Amino acid sequence: MDGKRHSGEALAKQLGITRSAVWKHVSRLNQWGLKIDARRGSGYRLSRPIDPLNQKMILAELNRSVAQKVVSLEVLPELDSTNHHLLASPPPPSGSLSVCLAEFQRVGRGRRGRLWSAPFGSGLCLSAGWCFDEMPRDLAALPLAIGVIIRGVIHSMSGRWLSLKWPNDLVWDDRKLGGILVEASAECRGRCYVVIGIGVNVSLGSDWLKVVSDWPGGATDLCQMTEGNPPLRNALVCRMLEELVTLLSSYSSGGFKDYYAEFVSANYLQGREVAVLDGQHNFVGCVDAIDLDGALILQTETGSRRIISGDVSLRLA
Repeated sequence: MDGKRHSGEALAKQLGITRSAVWKHVSRLNQWGLKIDARRGSGYRLSRPIDPLNQKMILAELNRSVAQKVVSLEVLPELDSTNHHLLASPPPPSGSLSVCLAEFQRVGRGRRGRLWSAPFGSGLCLSAGWCFDEMPRDLAALPLAIGVIIRGVIHSMSGRWLSLKWPNDLVWDDRKLGGILVEASAECRGRCYVVIGIGVNVSLGSDWLKVVSDWPGGATDLCQMTEGNPPLRNALVCRMLEELVTLLSSYSSGGFKDYYAEFVSANYLQGREVAVLDGQHNFVGCVDAIDLDGALILQTETGSRRIISGDVSLRLA
């Protein structure tokens, strides 16, 4: 994982497997989008170093009060979707967090079923499950509040302030850095189970960034944003989980209002001309504001509209 060249013989000895098994693992990593330079007689070398996600390291570094609320934390090499995995698993007890991380997702998703993926070990694919005792009043604004805390975590670890694009995108330099997908299901006895998916581009490489996003400016990653010095992924996970537990523990009572002012200050769409697909309707207008409940206020030719949910794209000049 260090980016140096290693012989097949040395890898087989270190891993306790055959040379043939080493070759099979290398083939699988290539399938996962990870470039490996293989040369006869001199071995294998990753195109870039990787800091593997490590369950024990994450749990050891978590604040103790937060670690006590994490009832399960899985780190998997490959998965269809971390959100799918948690939605299909038993919900955690109220006030507790279940967490799933994957080095590679086969069918990772964004809003409206869009695919989101990254080469093995190059992004952060994190999902967290949480049960509210009852449906929070501001549930629709939860992705906005989560965007605020992720923005704070990345600033604390990189010194850069992101912009937030309603309702769920992380933005740097007019390019997409990541996104948030919240899925909810009502449970018996009134409980509400939410699964929060967080995807962040960490170190994808220029070739992958060209195709991973349909934004006009394309995508970016933490490596580009920090000029080659991105935060370590295990540390990012720790800080995100700590902030998530704080947010979720108080969201039923506090709601979005505690995060409203910062979202407004980071609002990437403020004053911009946009097109909004809201269900079966298309609206075009200028973004005027974000309401206290997280709704987008759009000024159109026919007047002001409140958009509770929808797909927003910038109108190009």
